[in-house]
Amino acid sequence: MTERLRVMLLLSSLHGGGAERVAVHLLNRSDPAQFDVRIGLLRRAGPFLDAVNPERVDASPIAQNWLAVEGRNASFYRPHKLLPAIALAPINIARMIAVRRPHVVMSFTKGMSLLTWTVLSGLGPDRPRWIAREGNNTDAVIDDELTSPAARAVVRHLVRRCYRSADCFLANSHEMAAGLEKRLVLDHGRMRVIQNPVDIGDIQRLAKAAIPHDPERPFILAVGRLEHQKGHDLLLDALARSAAARNLDLVIIGRGSQEATLRARAAALGLADKVIFVGFETNPWAWMAKAKLFVLPSRWEGFPSVAVEALACGVPTLATACDFGPAEVMIHGESGWIVPPGDAGAFASGIDHLLTHPDLMARLAAAGPDRAAQFDLSHMVEAYGHLFIEQAALARTRRRAPAAVLTPEAAPA
Repeated sequence: MTERLRVMLLLSSLHGGGAERVAVHLLNRSDPAQFDVRIGLLRRAGPFLDAVNPERVDASPIAQNWLAVEGRNASFYRPHKLLPAIALAPINIARMIAVRRPHVVMSFTKGMSLLTWTVLSGLGPDRPRWIAREGNNTDAVIDDELTSPAARAVVRHLVRRCYRSADCFLANSHEMAAGLEKRLVLDHGRMRVIQNPVDIGDIQRLAKAAIPHDPERPFILAVGRLEHQKGHDLLLDALARSAAARNLDLVIIGRGSQEATLRARAAALGLADKVIFVGFETNPWAWMAKAKLFVLPSRWEGFPSVAVEALACGVPTLATACDFGPAEVMIHGESGWIVPPGDAGAFASGIDHLLTHPDLMARLAAAGPDRAAQFDLSHMVEAYGHLFIEQAALARTRRRAPAAVLTPEAAPA
C-alpha cells in the first residue's frame, strides 16, 4: 500500500478489563509508520482514557449516556439501554467509519460485533474488512445475561449469524477458538487466534512501586470485576474453609455490581475483618508483587491476562481450569496451580496445598516470569499487525475480482 493502513477498533467504552487493555496497547504500540490506528467508542468514558492520546479516540456525538454499559452485561437488555442502542448506535458507528474510512475495523465483544454487523451489511463491497474479536466465553455470557430460554435462543441465533458473517473471527485463546468454531459452526479458514498482549517489562517496573495502604498481615490477592463470572463468591467460601489461610487477609481489587453482595457474604462467613475491597487500582501489579498468593477463581474466561500479569510479577498463582484460557497461561505444577472450576471446596484445597508447601510456592514463583514472557506485548502487537495487513490485502483481492468469476461458494462474507 502507498498509504498507512487505517484501522478502527470499536468498543462501547474504555471501562472494563482485557478487551480495553488490548485496544489501548494496539493504539499506543502499533508502528505509526505502517498503521493509523484509532479507537471508536459509543461513549467516551472509562479509566483507560487516561492511557491514550484523546486525538486518536472518536466517540459517538449523541446519546452517550444511553449507549454504553457499565457493570453487569444484563443491564444492556433493559429497555432504556437496548432501544436507544438499537436506534442510535449503528448511526454513530456508521458516521465514525464514514469519516475515518478505515481499511480494517475490529469489533470487540459480541455486543459491538452485532452493531458492526448491522452497519457493515449496508455498505456494499467497498466496506472495510471486518474482524470480529471475541475475548469471552459467549455461551456463558449469554446464560449470565438472560434468564429466558427463548431470549437466549434468539441472542445465540443472532450471534451465530453475526460471527459467521465476519471476514475474520479472532479469538484470544486456542480453546475458545475450537469451542466457538464447533458451537457456532464457524468457517475454520476465517478463524485466527492471538492471545492478549501483556506489557511484561512495564508490569515488572510498576510492580516495584509501593502500595498505597499496605495490609497489616500477609495477604492473598484477587483482581477482577466484581461480577458473577469472576467467582469471588466461591473465593470467599473457599477462604472460610481454608485452615492454612487463617492468618492471611484477602485483598480484592476491582469494581462491579456484586460488591454489596460480596461484602454481605464476607460478613456472614465471619470474614469481614479479613477481606479488603480496594476498588479500581491503576497499579494492581504492585499488589501482586507483594502478595503471598494470587488467585483467579473464575467460572469462565476468555484469555485471563491478569494471570499472565501475576506470573510476570513472580507471585505463585492458583486458578480454576475454567473455559477458556487458564490452562493456556500456566502449566499445572510448573508455572501455576490449577483446580476444577465452580467448586469452593477444591479451591480451598488448592489454597491449603500451596500454603503448606513453601518449596512448591517458591518453584512456581520462580517459573512465572519466564512463562509470562511468552505472552509479551511485542510478540502480540506484531501478530496483530500481520493480521491487519492480511485482512487489508484480502479486501483488495475481493475488490479486484470480476463479479462474473464469483460463485455463491466463493463469494466473500
